[in-house]
Amino acid sequence: MVKNFKYLSYFFFIFTELVIQIQFMSVAAMSRKVVRFKNNLHEEFNKTLNQRVNQYFKSSKNGRYANWEMITKTIFMFALYFVPYFMFLLGIVESIWIFYLMAFLMGLGKAGIGLSVMHDANHGAYSRKKWVNNLVGYSLNLVGANATNWKIQHNVKHHTYTNVSGMDEDISPKGGILRFDPNSPVKPHHKWQHIYAWFLYGLMTMSWIVVKDFSQLAEYTKDGMLKKQTKSVTKAWIWLILTKVFYYSYILALPILFTSLPWYHILLGFILMHYVAGFSLACIFQPAHVMEDHSFESVEHTDTVEENWAVHQLKTTCNFAQKNKVLSWFAGGLNYQIEHHLFPNICHVHYRKISKIVKATAEEYNIPYRSYPTFMSALVSHGKMLHSLGR
Repeated sequence: MVKNFKYLSYFFFIFTELVIQIQFMSVAAMSRKVVRFKNNLHEEFNKTLNQRVNQYFKSSKNGRYANWEMITKTIFMFALYFVPYFMFLLGIVESIWIFYLMAFLMGLGKAGIGLSVMHDANHGAYSRKKWVNNLVGYSLNLVGANATNWKIQHNVKHHTYTNVSGMDEDISPKGGILRFDPNSPVKPHHKWQHIYAWFLYGLMTMSWIVVKDFSQLAEYTKDGMLKKQTKSVTKAWIWLILTKVFYYSYILALPILFTSLPWYHILLGFILMHYVAGFSLACIFQPAHVMEDHSFESVEHTDTVEENWAVHQLKTTCNFAQKNKVLSWFAGGLNYQIEHHLFPNICHVHYRKISKIVKATAEEYNIPYRSYPTFMSALVSHGKMLHSLGR
């Protein structure tokens, strides 16, 4: 056990240094300016769309929140993550190859919790009860990340200012390793990003668990975003540290100290789990906004986006593989990204039904509604956009 503890200490030091060097999705310095939309435009579209969606829920008598389908999915995703974990922690798994299979499944479970469970909860869409949303939303902390940061980056910055340069952190990766925004500077290495981006996508969650959550919380503390979101700065930092200690304790320390598996296999399994999760998440989220036919807005010399907010969402967002039931189930309905951006407080299990309403209304008002027929066609288009942005 002493020997394993020494290896564990070495691992923490080396792994932290590695991820600090390779982090590419960390928070960039965002503008603190207030940007507004011209919501007096397309007012009739907004009014009609909301009336029709409200009427759907009223006539169908379906609630806007989680149903039994969602609860069943929640149980499945947590089982997909924790059952393999306990199988190797309790010594049920002896074959090293089955161990790596378990790590792979945990990666899918981690991605599934992020896509299908905590995402709805942290949008307030899982339940009408706030405490339920908070409890389920903190499952993000349980798998290594931080719900407080996520709500600010995703709910406030990304959903409000989708594809707005300097405001949407999702298109502003730190360090300039990747270029997602046509309004940002082009660097020589970007001409190869359509090749190396796919490898970097798998490192996304490793960046979160080691570096990004700390640098992000420091940035949100500095620019006042924590206080603006009625968060206690002290409590936020304490909660971040405590949940990180808990995560590393159960995911690495316990297996290294109390199983017969060599430490290096546990380390490789840990990396495999995160790589599978990161790659899965990136391949779902990136094609939603960084595409050839999407709009990107610059507010460098203005404080106004010359468009209605809802129409802006339609111009910067797309759906894909809407007929693929397996993908729709695993991805938490995030292949219905248009519906999610327009109605983030509606549980994703309802997106398929309301997508017909959104599409018909958009076409009626001559507003673009973009949808790629398959998952592969969306990935290909995203790859072409990476290639274009590199030049």
